[in-house]
Amino acid sequence: MTSTTLRKRLIIIGAGFAGINLAKGLRGAPIDITLVDKHNYHLFQPLLYQVATAALSPADIAYPIRRIFRRQPNVSVVLGTVDRIDLTCNQVCGGDVCVDFDYLAVCVGATHSYFGKENVWRKLAPGLKDLDDATEIRRRVLLAFEEAELEENEASRRAKLTFVVVGGGPTGVEMAGAFREIAAKDIQKDFRNIDTRTSRIILLEGNDRLLSQLDPSLGERARRDLEAMGVEVRLNSHVTDVDESGVWVGGEHLAAQNVIWAAGVAAPKILATMGVPLDRSGRVIVNGDLSAPNHPSVFVLGDAANAKDGKTGKPIPGLAPAAIQMGKYVAKIIRKDLQGAPPETRRPFHYRDKGVLATIGTRRAVADIRGWRFGGVFAWLAWSLIHITFLIGFRNRLFVMAGWIYDYFTHNREARLITGSFQMRIHTARRPAVQMSPACQPGSEVTQSH
Repeated sequence: MTSTTLRKRLIIIGAGFAGINLAKGLRGAPIDITLVDKHNYHLFQPLLYQVATAALSPADIAYPIRRIFRRQPNVSVVLGTVDRIDLTCNQVCGGDVCVDFDYLAVCVGATHSYFGKENVWRKLAPGLKDLDDATEIRRRVLLAFEEAELEENEASRRAKLTFVVVGGGPTGVEMAGAFREIAAKDIQKDFRNIDTRTSRIILLEGNDRLLSQLDPSLGERARRDLEAMGVEVRLNSHVTDVDESGVWVGGEHLAAQNVIWAAGVAAPKILATMGVPLDRSGRVIVNGDLSAPNHPSVFVLGDAANAKDGKTGKPIPGLAPAAIQMGKYVAKIIRKDLQGAPPETRRPFHYRDKGVLATIGTRRAVADIRGWRFGGVFAWLAWSLIHITFLIGFRNRLFVMAGWIYDYFTHNREARLITGSFQMRIHTARRPAVQMSPACQPGSEVTQSH
């Protein structure tokens, strides 16, 4: 089936950085855009770990998609999922419904990789990709402190106060540092029976350094900063198993009730339905113009694409700035196509690397900005300013900035909410500090003295 309208139709799957900027870049263009996402909000993923560690609330880093495009009439927003992509018929399908397209942009991001053990490890070691993941991690971490407060058994209490983060990339480093700050500064005065400062935070990394995408000197600085905060950093440590009692690193068992997964990414399975070449991670191996092989009107952007820089030949990193630039680049290509420019005239995508930053904790971060490598408070301020700037919505920027300032001076993470259903896991309940009265029997009276 072919399109019956005079205007072309673009379907964008995914409202992440690439999808949002692609749609914005076609404002006023003579094309109808359908933006499909399984959520009704755009998520600022770089700050997701702060929701997981109770520094921010979910609404601080999410913004309604419809609100973004309320004044862009050529964009229609659809809340839904796409199950398969049929490039032979130029259709995307969800359930029994298929929709034709003239242009397609696949911006589905990436998911967790558990190295073939997803069915077992995913439940025991949650990763961090969306708000549901963040609130689940927050629930587990805060609940661990509550359980430890009531736990009499020493071994069980130690396991509850041990947190293992698997993966020494930016997410793992940020999570480990945040967990340490929670335990050492933010909640240590809130409990009576435990000293949260004795919590054990362990960061496991399979390579010989942290932050492998940065210069080795910055990875080393991150390691020193984390260890100075009290985080145990273990390099060349490969997780061989995860169970209810903790993790196995080779023959060593680490007893921990909370294991957080920040190692490895995999492409969503929907990419396999496209019938185009994929790499070992399941990403689409795109052309220089980010189009799928033999399909000049189909583009794959962001983490779903195995793309190389058109000038340097280096792989494009899976970072928010790269996804933003990809979205704007494809918007320009489509505009030129609508004006009659043939695909042969497209210039390859070139990523303008403006720098990479990673935060470690309050007043601690590392930065590599165009060869200028530095760390400490200036890197932390740069990281904060850049992330505030990229947030969508004035309210989000204001609330996040105000929250950071408040937390900086008070060490009080007020987003410490244990939401959803849960069940306390206590091995041996602590005996009450006061003698309890016998339970009341039917017909008996309770007498109070004043």
